[in-house]
Amino acid sequence: MSQYDRFESYASPAYGTIFAGHFNETDRYTTSRPGGMEDWLMTYTLSGEGYFHTPSGINQCYEGDLALLRSGVPHEYGAAPGKQWNFIWAHFPGLNETHYLPGEELIVQHLGNEHLQNRVYRALRNVLLDSREQRPLWRELCENEIRGILLLIADRSRDKLDPRVEQTLHYLSRHMREPIKIETVARAVGLSASRLSHLFKATTGTTLVHMLSEMRIRQASALIRHAGRTASEAAYEVGFQNYNHFASQFQRQMGTSPREYRKQFVKTVEQGMRRE
Repeated sequence: MSQYDRFESYASPAYGTIFAGHFNETDRYTTSRPGGMEDWLMTYTLSGEGYFHTPSGINQCYEGDLALLRSGVPHEYGAAPGKQWNFIWAHFPGLNETHYLPGEELIVQHLGNEHLQNRVYRALRNVLLDSREQRPLWRELCENEIRGILLLIADRSRDKLDPRVEQTLHYLSRHMREPIKIETVARAVGLSASRLSHLFKATTGTTLVHMLSEMRIRQASALIRHAGRTASEAAYEVGFQNYNHFASQFQRQMGTSPREYRKQFVKTVEQGMRRE
């Protein structure tokens, strides 16, 4: 992961605020806080191997692992014996989003696909840079990035999907407007088409084709409600090539036709304008 190496570690600002850094350390690196600390600590391992030792035991951190250490927990962490540990980290005070998290002393999640890894890395990189530059709203910018990661952790803790299914969902959302073949998606996640179809149905309870249709209908309904699109325009923008097929899928999922759905929304807006 040489693309990460341009960020250098730096001296931490005063304890108790948001601060971040990037360390690439040998196994001589260790930090021990027997009394815990007031702040929370988040680390994301870019390469190598680290460890956390808390009263509940020892947890290893490998490439692609996101770790979250709860405030007040006695701990020791560092590079694993005989290993280098390349990781980006952030200390932060308690935020409301921490209440959504499981109650463990230490949460370690493996971000099993490139999309999530890049998403978390970009967020922590922004915290690192914004906390260095300290523009007028730097603290709010950093909190916003950290809140997003905390919600991702909470969401993944509640609904643990197979990483390949998770990657499939990301692929569908990114390519929603394009004609999609199961064989193409399967190659992207490293499975055969039959294996992906079986795994996806067993995990989500629906087929890949059905899931894609649901995504498209949700987006189309949002375009009709919030962007003033006609039913035909919304159908085209979300990837339906045949309006009749779009209309039948919309009726099934939303309980009304797309044109009636739009009329209801337009009527509601007009009534609101008359009251004003």
